[in-house]
Amino acid sequence: MQLIDLRSDTVTQPTDAMRQAMARAETGDDVYGDDPTVRLLESTLAERLGMAAGMFVPSGTMSNLLALMAHCERGDEYIVGQQAHTYKYEGGGAAVLGSIQPQPIEMEADGTLSFERIRAAIKPDDFHFARTRLLALENTMQGKVLPTDYLAAARAFAHEHGLALHLDGARLFNAAVKSGCEAQDIAQHFDSVSVCLSKSLGAPVGSVLCGDWALIDRARRLRKMVGGGMRQSGILAAAGLYALEHHVERLAEDHEHARLLGEGLREAGYEVEPVQTNMVYVQIGERIQALAAFCSERGIRLIPSARLRLVTHLDVSGEMIRQVIAAFIEFARA
Repeated sequence: MQLIDLRSDTVTQPTDAMRQAMARAETGDDVYGDDPTVRLLESTLAERLGMAAGMFVPSGTMSNLLALMAHCERGDEYIVGQQAHTYKYEGGGAAVLGSIQPQPIEMEADGTLSFERIRAAIKPDDFHFARTRLLALENTMQGKVLPTDYLAAARAFAHEHGLALHLDGARLFNAAVKSGCEAQDIAQHFDSVSVCLSKSLGAPVGSVLCGDWALIDRARRLRKMVGGGMRQSGILAAAGLYALEHHVERLAEDHEHARLLGEGLREAGYEVEPVQTNMVYVQIGERIQALAAFCSERGIRLIPSARLRLVTHLDVSGEMIRQVIAAFIEFARA
């Protein structure tokens, strides 16, 4: 039985060509700063984002954590969306490890954060309160692309209120491909950007945090502190370099597959949210466990949730999309 895994775009397997690039990688000891492939990945991605420097880390969770800790001191606060990955899905690391207070606010329907809500959450300059230092955004946000005019407004807002601006850009290249722009056009509005290589880009491991030299220097010291220093990690960085060269433009295929999946499920009678990139959200409700079991029997892997998320990626073909739609139709008729 062919496995169709729609749980996330983190489940992809390295392609044969990517494995060959990893096998050929020139390596050194990255803790000493002398792994040439890591250095090349960091400089390549920083240049593509229009930023001064980058730092390779094992995961997006670590990348975001180090950014928050580099921007904020103990007792400071960052403002973030209630559903944002940095707040909800990263184990509370900013609070536990960084002593940084999160101030979550509700997200708007398009994935943005209302400036009025943000303004109301900023603390007065008073020793009774944590110092509000940072605003963290996410793009894409649950598959939604933040509008470019909103990003420019967020930059102006942050500057007006003396806040740094961080982007969890785990799927930054999805946003760029969907918007028809360069990644730099999005990144230019931020003081730091985290890009995940092991989500939609299809590398097996790693993220890169980009920013100015001072921020990356602080983050590099923190990386050592939390155990993120790696040795001959050029083997992993080579996969990231290959992904940046070969797996960015093809994201349009994932977006098209998601669009077709969403349309097919909608035509079958399911309640489907508008699809922008590689995520399809379907309202299933209390039948989700039955649906998940039904699909599992047919080789389709899901994460059961009443608001079901289906994620397309480089290991999902057009034929697989048709099989998934057929399975959902069969389930609806059962």
